[in-house]
Amino acid sequence: MDAPKEIFLKDYTKPDYYFETVDLSFSLGEEKTIVSSLIKVSPRVQGSSAPLVLDGHDLKLLSVKVEGKLLKEGDYQLDSRHLTLPSLPAKESFVLEIDTEIYPHKNTSLDGLYKSSGNFCTQCEAEGFRKITFYQDRPDIMAKYTCRVEADKSLYPVLLSNGNLISQGDIEGGRHFALWEDPFKKPCYLFALVAGQLASRDDTFTTRSGREVSLKIWTPAEDLPKTAHAMYSLKAAMKWDEDVFGLEYDLDLFNIVAVPDFNMGAMENKSLNIFNSKLVLASPETATDADYAAILGVIGHEYFHNWTGNRVTCRDWFQLSLKEGLTVFRDQEFSSDMGSRTVKRIADVSKLRIYQFPQDAGPMAHPVRPHSYIKMDNFYTGKFLFAKGAEVVRMYKTLLGSEGFRKGIDLYFQRHDEQAVTCEDFFAAMRDANSADFANFLQWYSQAGTPVVKVASSYNAEARTFSLKFSQEIPPTPGQPTKEATFIPVVVGLLDSSGKDITLSSVYHDGTLQTISSSSTILRVTKKEEEFVFSDIAERPVPSLFRGFSAPVRVETDLSDDDLFFLLAHDSDEFNRWEAGQVLARKLMLNLVSDFQQNRPLVLNPKFIQGLGSVLSDSTLDKEFIAKAITLPGEGEIMDMMAVADPDAVHAVRKFVRKQLASELKTELLKIVENNRSTEAYVFDHPNMARRALKNTALAYLASLEDPSYVELALSEYKLATNLTDQFAALAALAQNRGKTRDNVLADFYNKWQGDYLVVNKWFLLQSSSDIPGNVENVTKLLDHPAFDLRNPNKAMNFHAKDGSGYKFLGDIVVQLDKINPQVASRMVSAFSRWKRYDETRQALAKAQLEMIMSANGLSENVFEIASKSLAA
Repeated sequence: MDAPKEIFLKDYTKPDYYFETVDLSFSLGEEKTIVSSLIKVSPRVQGSSAPLVLDGHDLKLLSVKVEGKLLKEGDYQLDSRHLTLPSLPAKESFVLEIDTEIYPHKNTSLDGLYKSSGNFCTQCEAEGFRKITFYQDRPDIMAKYTCRVEADKSLYPVLLSNGNLISQGDIEGGRHFALWEDPFKKPCYLFALVAGQLASRDDTFTTRSGREVSLKIWTPAEDLPKTAHAMYSLKAAMKWDEDVFGLEYDLDLFNIVAVPDFNMGAMENKSLNIFNSKLVLASPETATDADYAAILGVIGHEYFHNWTGNRVTCRDWFQLSLKEGLTVFRDQEFSSDMGSRTVKRIADVSKLRIYQFPQDAGPMAHPVRPHSYIKMDNFYTGKFLFAKGAEVVRMYKTLLGSEGFRKGIDLYFQRHDEQAVTCEDFFAAMRDANSADFANFLQWYSQAGTPVVKVASSYNAEARTFSLKFSQEIPPTPGQPTKEATFIPVVVGLLDSSGKDITLSSVYHDGTLQTISSSSTILRVTKKEEEFVFSDIAERPVPSLFRGFSAPVRVETDLSDDDLFFLLAHDSDEFNRWEAGQVLARKLMLNLVSDFQQNRPLVLNPKFIQGLGSVLSDSTLDKEFIAKAITLPGEGEIMDMMAVADPDAVHAVRKFVRKQLASELKTELLKIVENNRSTEAYVFDHPNMARRALKNTALAYLASLEDPSYVELALSEYKLATNLTDQFAALAALAQNRGKTRDNVLADFYNKWQGDYLVVNKWFLLQSSSDIPGNVENVTKLLDHPAFDLRNPNKAMNFHAKDGSGYKFLGDIVVQLDKINPQVASRMVSAFSRWKRYDETRQALAKAQLEMIMSANGLSENVFEIASKSLAA
């Protein structure tokens, strides 16, 4: 195959033509769909003779008209990817009409217009609109749309598109139509259409200016009872956006549709959000606390896009973090305000470390604003841009405070409403609204890699000063061997010997003495090396650094283990209490890995057991925080810190530490399980979620001991559970260990829930991600299970085993899946991206699979990009 073409940010040029209005008409059929478009086109430069190049993929062209005149074949050029119109009227504007034929029932990519469980559905971000009609499929083409949809009324009684419903009615042949109009300019990636057998949960929301908005959540009729939480989440998000950002919804109608087959988690199409069912449907029996929280966050996320993404959008796809980073930050803040801010922050930072830090250190590393791409969809894989982009937005807020950040957002909308803009435009609004000096902050957008910040401290008793010296370095990444220093905000507090925050009076830096009068301050680290000196410090303090994880960096400090235990016990910043425990756990586990590799006996430091024991018994702490604090860093996080990753050693050590903690703290853990049971009806609120989280974390620890009494306890919890959160946690606890009990309880769970595909997906995922020996064979058998469907992205497993059979299993799945759904296949192949970090045997096995994938016939651009970059690294 020819190597797919790489696209570069530096090559961006403005379009030669803009589209002012787009009138679409869809005649939906079982074998084919006819799409007609009528576009008002205006050249960017008056009298331009440039050709108009339209994107198109898997389309049958029926006709092209310019100003009503039918073009003959010699009047245009058509290939498999483009329709080019070389000679166009030299007018201020002209009308272009195009008719195409498409085949949604054959579209397994779930990109463009496709059939899902009997319904028509679209997904146009990033480049799906070109599979619907010939168009300039790029985000800086913003137009006002109308959409007329017609279909068989008995098969598709519900016809939805963007904007407000203008008219609807019956037409001959048992068909009907609906006409939709969106009064706001939008790019084509926000276009949406849904047609099918759907029922709606209806509600209303009154905006702060008194307008009543009609809210509808559409699902198959049998799923309607499971949409109550989604509607609660939508109304909560609408109110929060008004209260916190002053942003009011701008149309009369807001629709959400839930479909089972959907590549993305959800999509923010203007006024018609389309969701994967798992992020809408919830009942206590079929959804866990994590599902309820995810629904709250994602419903919020897609709604918040109405302003940060729809009203103001990206000039080009390189600016993706402009909308996604900003909107992820907004949904994180929303979820924090609706639950526990500390626990949410811990969850977000954990994800960053598990997914983004390793990617930042591998062949797919790219800046928050990438310099190039082959397939745009790959930037959605692992949500790397979303998470790191959110951290960049958070740094603005850290530096400016809530009030300054809000001023920046207000100016951003004032300047750019209904425009397609760049990351610099957002930066300028933040800077100008606050007359702020952001020094070299823009480096965050252009440099790949995770900065490593080293901190050295020293106390001068005579001068009563305490010094912090910072040095920063960003490791080389593909295409960027050398890096400049970037702007790193460091939120710092100092603790005295009783564990209290010291009130800081002043800090000396770079020839300037800055007065402070608070217990924490923000140090602005902008150079490769610099020093900050605090005055009037009566005793040697313990510094609490990067409070709230104030910058997305790796930190190396000179804090002793005693300092870390002290912070774990006393820090007023709860995030840093958790962080101290994690740093201790990572150090301890790395030391034990070394012992394991050299066949030394494994011994767990008793101070670590005492430290976690004191957290367990601290009644002043939030229960969900305790659950997070006693959870060990994941195996991937530990391997990420090793020069040569050793999966076997890391797995053995983590299992050993878990069992030792469970054994030493079993009395306290058992008490937690007993004291946090409840037979009352399920309630989704923070106190109840926190109680369940702590109980189920304790149960998993106890079950790891394989003691018959604790196995019995977990079985009892499984049988007596009144909600899926508790039942599934007990199932997961029992599934840790091989044997008849595991097999029986997995079979029982499947028999109970085989009629609910979302619950069955959890059952598949639990088994595919299990680390019991010989699990590759178990998962291979699951592929033949009657409930497994490789075409559904919810059910395709991301399975990365520890021996050659696992690599082969994954390689075979990638090649099969690439023919059906390249987006999901590319997510899976990324598991191979850091193959060079392992031992020689594993390297050879993984490399062989990557080479096998690369040699496959008809490989998609999605998989080619990740596999080729992984091999070349």
